[in-house]
Amino acid sequence: MLLIMELLLENWAEREMTAYEIERGKPMPSLNHGYIQSRLSMFLGYKYLTAFTLLSEISIEMPSKPNCVPDIAIYPKINIDFFHDLKIMKEMPLTAIEIVSPTQSNDEILLKFERYFFAGIQSCWLVMPSLQSIYVYSYIGKFQAFNHEMKLVDVVTGIELELSEIFQ
Repeated sequence: MLLIMELLLENWAEREMTAYEIERGKPMPSLNHGYIQSRLSMFLGYKYLTAFTLLSEISIEMPSKPNCVPDIAIYPKINIDFFHDLKIMKEMPLTAIEIVSPTQSNDEILLKFERYFFAGIQSCWLVMPSLQSIYVYSYIGKFQAFNHEMKLVDVVTGIELELSEIFQ
């Protein structure tokens, strides 16, 4: 696990970071990133409203520091208490979704996926806006690739999603 953290820090140190990245500890999103994130949230939220709770940009307490902030975290249905807010989720989501930003490498995200799986997250989605595709990982090295003409199926959660609606 220490090696993973060293590699992440090494990748970050090799390039100049923006104020956003320094403050939030993650790459600055772009127009495509924001568009895909909102469409995924909208379509998943609409279709799976009663089964799951989608949380955008929530900090998740990881077994090893630092905490992680996936673009979207999919939890089993949570009853939201508006009088008692949380800043950090201690429970792991079922699925973590990461959308590649222009300054982010695939290797950087895959190292993050290793941490997610080690912590107990059951599936991870690697969203590649420029390729209009999503790779659904059930663990490191095992994934299914879906392009914008296909229906995504996450066998871990049972989620199905027409990608033509996302990459529209």
